[in-house]
Amino acid sequence: MEIKVLGSLAAHERGVPVVPTAAKPRQLLALLALHGDRVVTVPTLMEEIWGENVPRSASTTLQTYILQLRRKIAAALVDEPAMDAKDVLVTRLGGYLLRVQPGQVDAHEFERLADHGRAAYDVADYRTASDLLRRALGLWQGPALVDVPAGSVLELEVLRLNEERTTALERRIESDLRLGRHAEVVPELRVLAARHPLHEGFCAQLMRALHHTGGSWRALEAYQRLRGSLVRELGLEPSAALRGLHQAVLSGDPDRVLHPATAD
Repeated sequence: MEIKVLGSLAAHERGVPVVPTAAKPRQLLALLALHGDRVVTVPTLMEEIWGENVPRSASTTLQTYILQLRRKIAAALVDEPAMDAKDVLVTRLGGYLLRVQPGQVDAHEFERLADHGRAAYDVADYRTASDLLRRALGLWQGPALVDVPAGSVLELEVLRLNEERTTALERRIESDLRLGRHAEVVPELRVLAARHPLHEGFCAQLMRALHHTGGSWRALEAYQRLRGSLVRELGLEPSAALRGLHQAVLSGDPDRVLHPATAD
């Protein structure tokens, strides 16, 4: 089964769409997909659907939702008599398991590529890191599960995925900076700094890229915008690292600006 969660939810079995239209079965499919090939316990599924207010009929209703998912899968397997929907959405002691193969869930592929990209970055292989992280980020079509109502369990999964996306993006840009691609990343960083006005990492990268391409005064402007947002929104000053970068730009210290010792 091919499943996409990095954007709108999509799932196909043998090329046939199997995503239900009803909200709660969609939640179940999304959660089972994120934990593909691992058992998701009945209490976890109930928590996702009903939170703390689990009704007495929850067990029966949950089985009904599972049956609805299996019917969608069975319709896709009509030309595969050797396979049964119960072989795809499997009942296990205490829970259910959605059987998937490696690479069939885009979130799993994203995490695999991002892990390899991080490993390459850690050994200063910035070209490989940039390529792998770019491929990982290319799997995203929008915010994770943007069209699925999230309960308490999925909400945390979505938060984790979106944070991993931001981390991978910051690391990919850092790899490009280490490769000397300063001019190429300036437009992207301008957009990111505007979208994330409190994100010091993107601001620092933008300052370094601008300084390297001869726009030191623009780097100072970027710092002042971030500082204004932090003070106004949180009552905080920028971190010591960012203040140090600001001073380095002011003093024209290119080594300190372009190759900060504290960079990840």
